[in-house]
Amino acid sequence: MEKGISSETRIKNSNIYANPVVRYFKDNLGILLALFVMCLILSIATDSFFDGKNMLTVLRQICINALLAFGMTFVLIIGGIDLTVGSVVGASGVAVVMLMEAGVGMIPAILIALALGAVIGLINGTIIALTGMPAFIVTLSMMGSIRGLAYIITDGRSKASSNQTFTSMGNGYLLGIPIPIYILAVVMIIVSIILYKTKFGRRMYAIGGNPTAAKYTGINIKGITIKVYVLSAVLSALAGIILASRMFSGQPTAGQGYESDAIAAAVLGGTSFSGGIGTIGGTLIGALVIGVLSNGLNLLHIPSYVQMVIKGIVIILAVGFDIIKNRNNRK
Repeated sequence: MEKGISSETRIKNSNIYANPVVRYFKDNLGILLALFVMCLILSIATDSFFDGKNMLTVLRQICINALLAFGMTFVLIIGGIDLTVGSVVGASGVAVVMLMEAGVGMIPAILIALALGAVIGLINGTIIALTGMPAFIVTLSMMGSIRGLAYIITDGRSKASSNQTFTSMGNGYLLGIPIPIYILAVVMIIVSIILYKTKFGRRMYAIGGNPTAAKYTGINIKGITIKVYVLSAVLSALAGIILASRMFSGQPTAGQGYESDAIAAAVLGGTSFSGGIGTIGGTLIGALVIGVLSNGLNLLHIPSYVQMVIKGIVIILAVGFDIIKNRNNRK
């Protein structure tokens, strides 16, 4: 028994931390404090940061990155990486708009664009799982190929959407809240159930934590790897569809550099590059940090190229912290 702490007190404390809400705040205390400090500084430095309209703008903007980051979290948990997410955003946005303008209905066009994402993920996952090639090399190569195809089918030009129902999906409101936020909430519930309540999710953690042990326990590592990359690409395609709706057009340039923001959001939220560690809730906070940072820099009129430098530093610090934390845990 610990000196000065009664059994009753210890039981009470354990019950408190068993509460999922308390545990969530405890596990993400560091990043939540960073977010609070950032918001405090921006509220002092700008007059419009805490304006209700600006807050809704921030929430709408983070939806795209959060969807990408959820998929990236899954990939990082199994010890992989997916650099195609930004290119899939561009390709799926172009596909859904071109299909609708060709006379395909909105729902079938969206389903086909999501299927396109699934095919890209299937290709990524199959190559990685069956050949043993590094995920970085495979997805880096596919990133350029997918972007190139988007340029080819559009001749390098944006494709405007005349479907008002489609464009309202990214720009409309429901009960005063942007529609993309509802979509993000539904997706977050689904991916949380997959990650925490299914054998598939538990096996993902096992593969990332110790792939050798996972193999000897009979886990189908190749099959799960393929499914994870398919899921990541489908979420990227959904993000691309929402972005095309917001921009009233499909653009082959859309999504450039989005992979870095997705990685930053996941890692800032506690997902480890070493695999086996990561939460959807933490990733959401990471996406909020990236979104607030981007919005604050814009409000402060910081040039876009300077913002790239700042975001790069944030990613380096996040990854460096993750490496140091894992090194200390091993000790």
